[in-house]
Amino acid sequence: MVDATWGTHEAPRDVLGPVAGPPAFDDHRPPAAELIADCVHCGFCLTTCPTYVLWGEEMDSPRGRIYLMKAGLDGEPMSDSMVRHYDRCLGCMACVTACPSGVRYDRLIEDTRAQVERRHDRPPRQRALRAAIFALFPYPRRLRLLRGPLRAYQASGLQGLVARSGLMARLGPTLGTLESLTPRLRTVPRPPRLVPAAGTRRAVVGVLTGCVQSAFFPDVNSATIRVLAAEGCDVVVPPSQGCCGALSVHNGREAEAQRFARRLIDTFDRAGVDHVVVNAAGCGSSMKEYAELLRDDPAYAARAAAFAAKVRDLSEILVELGPAAERHPLPITVAYHDACHLGHAQGVRAQPRALLAGIPGLTVKEIADPEICCGSAGVWNVLNPEPAAELGERKARTVLATGAELLVTANPGCLMQVAASVRRLGGEIALAHTAAVLDASLRGLGTAPLLQRTSG
Repeated sequence: MVDATWGTHEAPRDVLGPVAGPPAFDDHRPPAAELIADCVHCGFCLTTCPTYVLWGEEMDSPRGRIYLMKAGLDGEPMSDSMVRHYDRCLGCMACVTACPSGVRYDRLIEDTRAQVERRHDRPPRQRALRAAIFALFPYPRRLRLLRGPLRAYQASGLQGLVARSGLMARLGPTLGTLESLTPRLRTVPRPPRLVPAAGTRRAVVGVLTGCVQSAFFPDVNSATIRVLAAEGCDVVVPPSQGCCGALSVHNGREAEAQRFARRLIDTFDRAGVDHVVVNAAGCGSSMKEYAELLRDDPAYAARAAAFAAKVRDLSEILVELGPAAERHPLPITVAYHDACHLGHAQGVRAQPRALLAGIPGLTVKEIADPEICCGSAGVWNVLNPEPAAELGERKARTVLATGAELLVTANPGCLMQVAASVRRLGGEIALAHTAAVLDASLRGLGTAPLLQRTSG
């Protein structure tokens, strides 16, 4: 295994072999040489990188991928092997947290992936799968159309039968993953456009309802709105909002992400809110980076920066405002899972824990190896089902080891991934979004509603 002096070593020949062709990167936002130069190859990132933990392969670590980026800037062509190592990155940003040199790996991998999508010709099967994913997941209305057939499938008992038979997994790991991730759907009324503050108004906020969140976890959006209103916020829910572009930008689809971002900026600018509140970690992370995404757009650069400054995770805005509504007891032990794009990308760790600790009777337990991703990573688990399952089961074991009754996190992808992984291990634990826990406390509902959605 390569040690911390790796920067003086040559990369494996299967990555930088004698492949003819144009340089890997064009002139439009290549990975920045000055950011690459910040990496001193110290190796602090290695133990926090999920793919390095899985395979122990240097080129599947952050510093290995940075080496490949430098080779691309130096004129190496973009080989299939090089792209494979870029694709294997989950984009969890644990390396950004771990890096003592402050390397902006988040910027580097994002710019590199945009180059890959423009300049690399993927095999037909990969192209077809990615086209299907991005024709569906970033479109809330299309996802909501799936609710009817999925509810019928679940109500008929077929879902349980198919899961026990292993049919989907035999047809293909991607189908098996999609089937296992589907949560049990609940019927929840669409949120009103405006919910007034309870008592004295302290802020006017807009709420992003999201794509997967609105289709598969509408109860989380409803809980988010109730909590904000109870804490003194006028809550605006623009009906015309669409995708924030997070899935697109994290997968190199730059132009598509920019279109989504412009539309969302327009939508919330018209709403006239003080803050835009987000309850999905990946969405919040991308929205806070709109200034970077639209920096070259003369019509939107300044607006994007102003918009990004208004974005708050739900836990952030609640801690900023301070508690106003009474917290009722919830006698329950919970394990809190840091969603990667909340903890690593946004640096929001203390706020959710503070909110949970403020609920009488509730005990928070920490999960071992919290820096290692659960394997969801947007659509990474669909594109890479086998390694995602390994990471998911690793996370599930650490969750179950806490002995907690309830797993709490702030991202729909994490909820689905951990639930599926716990089921594969034969375990059971209830799962809830942070908003649902706060909502149950503020409304005095007790623990029963929180224990209804289980992984079993």
